[in-house]
Amino acid sequence: MAENGQASANQPQFALQRIYVKDVSFESPNAPTIFQGEWKPQVNLDLNTSSSKVSDKQYEVVVSLTVTAKVEDKTAFIAEIQQAGIFFIDNIEGANLNQTLGAFCPNLLFPYAREAIDNMVGRGSFPPLMLAPVNFDAIYAEAVRRKQEEGQQPN
Repeated sequence: MAENGQASANQPQFALQRIYVKDVSFESPNAPTIFQGEWKPQVNLDLNTSSSKVSDKQYEVVVSLTVTAKVEDKTAFIAEIQQAGIFFIDNIEGANLNQTLGAFCPNLLFPYAREAIDNMVGRGSFPPLMLAPVNFDAIYAEAVRRKQEEGQQPN
């Protein structure tokens, strides 16, 4: 019986403890004149993730999105969000921990960020964006591959 208790004590543990908006912003610098023309925007999406250790077994992961929509040379809107979460992680180390923080956690947070961006854009009186899902696993794998090519240790 003691062996089973010891084995389960070393099992990887993961729990989402909190999801929250860390920062949010919406600007429409050319309203109301931007509503006068035909709506054929050029949309640019900037996406970043970061993580930090909060305590011994807690990590904060932040997905940052900036969406900029322009019609010709005029900015229609800029919508930004830092969607964050606090995660309890125990007995996950090294490359597995890095992948959890760099891919798995952002995959959980992104739908919340996407919804918040769509909500802000709608409140600005613009058509919904319906941002496509993002494959953070592929982004993370590409970042690891690039670092290895550069001779750096992936983190």
